[in-house]
Amino acid sequence: MINVGITGIGFMGWIHYLAYQKTPTAQIRAICTRNEAKRNGDWTSIQGNFGPPGEQVDVSEWSCYEQIDDLLADESIDLIDICLPPDIHADIAIRALEAGKHVLIEKPMALTAEDCENIVSVAAANNRQAMVAHVLPFFPEYAYLRNAVASGEFGKLLGGHFNRVISDPLWLGKDFWSEDKVGGPLIDLHVHDAHLIRFLFGMPTAVNTRGRLREDIVEYCSTVFEFEDSDLVVTSNSGVMNQQGRTFMHNFEAHFEQATMQFSYAALADEPEVSPLKVFDSEGGVLRPDLGAGDPVDSFVLEIQEAITAIESQNPSSLLGGDLARDAITLCYRQAESARTNSRVEL
Repeated sequence: MINVGITGIGFMGWIHYLAYQKTPTAQIRAICTRNEAKRNGDWTSIQGNFGPPGEQVDVSEWSCYEQIDDLLADESIDLIDICLPPDIHADIAIRALEAGKHVLIEKPMALTAEDCENIVSVAAANNRQAMVAHVLPFFPEYAYLRNAVASGEFGKLLGGHFNRVISDPLWLGKDFWSEDKVGGPLIDLHVHDAHLIRFLFGMPTAVNTRGRLREDIVEYCSTVFEFEDSDLVVTSNSGVMNQQGRTFMHNFEAHFEQATMQFSYAALADEPEVSPLKVFDSEGGVLRPDLGAGDPVDSFVLEIQEAITAIESQNPSSLLGGDLARDAITLCYRQAESARTNSRVEL
């Protein structure tokens, strides 16, 4: 049994809490938050854009700390689950690793590639795992895509196009647009697809991005990714648009030798709009895989289970590894450089 301490009891801390309730090989033994009400189990103020709202939580069997140093000193804890603001991810992760804990860091791993590399190095030096909670590969449609790549069912993956767009996140205020706080749309939003692209295709050799800037932060951009394999055709669109009637949208189209795979989801002002996953095969058929009704929290359960298995087996996860998350951040910064300079940038 892996004993977990969660630091940061906001929306993502709540979602991770729900996921641990469905993970038989892990248990929450401690939390850390400066909020006294939450330390006493009142999580009713938590709201998010999916899943149930926060509830009253029984914390009677947990250690409930106000200071992170007290959590890190708790010898019963194996894994620190970091659900804090991005600007303090690196500091807390490094301190936890040096205290002998494994870490699971909510994305983004950190706000700079240098900080990400430092986390990876400290994890290796302390023989601990630094994992990053990139949940997208565990969503049913994206899991189907990566499993199709792994199995070779439709032949070689030849390329794909990945979209991820939100309305202006007015509720986040100016911190969203700060490289020192949240990082802007590339680091906070596009990093999902940068991570997936890196996982599916390997590390690009160059990016060619055109984008619209809000002051010096990329607001919206389109990117062509180049690879050593020149036959790969991979592109993405990502960022913020003035579309308050469509708060969120993501989709992909993946091209295989023997099929094309397509999926789309949009959160509209009146109701969600979904185009379920379809596979168009080379013989004229249309496959509609049954992926189930799906509770969004279930994808986080799979993510948490992946992390716990990695710790128990002492085999790093290919999906949650810190090196992969570091490369995703590097990609985002190279895309930003390309957009600002209107030029192709090599990696």
